Amino acid sequence: MAAIPDLVLRDIHQPPAPPWWPPAAGWWWCLGIALACCAALGLWLAWRAWRRRHWQRVFEREMESSASPAERIAAMSALLRRAARRRRADADRLRGEDWLQFLDEGADRGAFTEGVGRALHDGAFRRDPGAVDLRALQALARTRFVALMTARR
Repeated sequence: MAAIPDLVLRDIHQPPAPPWWPPAAGWWWCLGIALACCAALGLWLAWRAWRRRHWQRVFEREMESSASPAERIAAMSALLRRAARRRRADADRLRGEDWLQFLDEGADRGAFTEGVGRALHDGAFRRDPGAVDLRALQALARTRFVALMTARR
């Protein structure tokens, strides 16, 4: 076979590079999964915040219905005992130091056994419960109540 000398050949041309937009279908799937995960995380965090606020409102409603400091201390103790049953079945039957130690397990160490929380042991029965720092006790009890009610079982 004879070669054709007049045939002019050109270089091979590469096709143009694929454009960056729109991305391939796999990238759309990754974006969709990432958005779904962010939405689920946001809903979960919103649910946790709503539950915390709900239990704080329950605590505050109970405190508003108590008139005297002794009644408030008794109401705090009753709420904490009800909430403690969620953690341990026999927690509401604990007495004295055992009860205060149970409350200390999830709070600042010594807040109930050595601190202002000690008033939950006998504050409702004192002749003058006004000597107790009621605001600090209420804040401590609210924090522990919400922690007990929102903790996983």
